[in-house]
Amino acid sequence: MKILGVICARGGSKGVPRKNMKLLDGRPLIGYTNRVAVRFGFDKVVVSTDDQEIEDYCLIYKVFVQMRPAALATDTASKWDVFRYIAECNPGYDVLVDLDTGCPLRAPEDITDCIEKLKTGYDVVVTAYEADRNPYFNMVEEVSGHFFVVYDAITGGDYSPIPRPVMTNRQDAPKVFSLSPSVFAIRTEALFKYDHWSRSNMGIVEIPRKRGIDIDTVEDFEYVEYLMRKDAK
Repeated sequence: MKILGVICARGGSKGVPRKNMKLLDGRPLIGYTNRVAVRFGFDKVVVSTDDQEIEDYCLIYKVFVQMRPAALATDTASKWDVFRYIAECNPGYDVLVDLDTGCPLRAPEDITDCIEKLKTGYDVVVTAYEADRNPYFNMVEEVSGHFFVVYDAITGGDYSPIPRPVMTNRQDAPKVFSLSPSVFAIRTEALFKYDHWSRSNMGIVEIPRKRGIDIDTVEDFEYVEYLMRKDAK
């Protein structure tokens, strides 16, 4: 099984300006993912970017940097389409493993576990952690001026609550997970079989929430930096 490691890193970012090159505890954010990817031992590591500064920085890690077309570097571009483009430009790999730069606290075993689970028959395996909020219990949605528990609103058909036991505490509610983009292991053939990862036969690898934190805001950035410095003491 040939495995392609992928790091997607646009130059633009709305939540944290120039996020990938912003220093996190003294190192550009993307550097943490580059280091893990190179040390992991993929058959090849590709950094997909549209930014010259990111390209120049990544070359010190001896990874292959591929500039992506402008159409795939917008805020609205689908990452699935980016994966397809990378796979087409780098043929011959059975699996593509994407490591999101916003998740610098991932552990190497998270990558290993996703790859191993993929071998059991899934098309896609993603890291995830138990969600803080549960749509069966404490999340509501507005429908035509009325508010319903999200699960009821989705499954009620006419948006009236469906008959089912009322969840009086979180422990009674079915367990749900928040996906973390820390690791996405994808069979290459699945990229061209499905229009989106959510349509595939998907499995998850449950990880501690700390390792799945995805930096999307300045507050996220500051919190991750705090955790790094705390752990270093």
